[in-house]
Amino acid sequence: MHMAWLYVFIGGLIEIGWAYGLKISEGFTRPVPSAITIALLVVSFYFFAKSMTMLETGVAYAVYTGIGTAGTAIVGMAFLGESTDPLRIFFLSLLIGGIIGLKIVTPAESGSKPADEGGA
Repeated sequence: MHMAWLYVFIGGLIEIGWAYGLKISEGFTRPVPSAITIALLVVSFYFFAKSMTMLETGVAYAVYTGIGTAGTAIVGMAFLGESTDPLRIFFLSLLIGGIIGLKIVTPAESGSKPADEGGA
């Protein structure tokens, strides 16, 4: 797996953690969960920012948020008693399929690099 995609994947997984942390921090009223949530947010955005130096912005953002969205929905269903309605599962599957599709059709280093400032 190319580094850009690895960064997006790691950032997206960590996004699941901070999204869950937002719930358990109870609006940032609980100090320890709040601190952990903020730390996860910073680390997640670090990996996302690293990926954007190598991937198209729109693709990187769509995959990053898609991983976070799908993962958070799955965590909610698996651990928080959220609905597992068949239509919800269907649309979640579509989201995951879209994420995979974007990965498949996007070259690993498709982002624009800064122009060489020393040239003519």
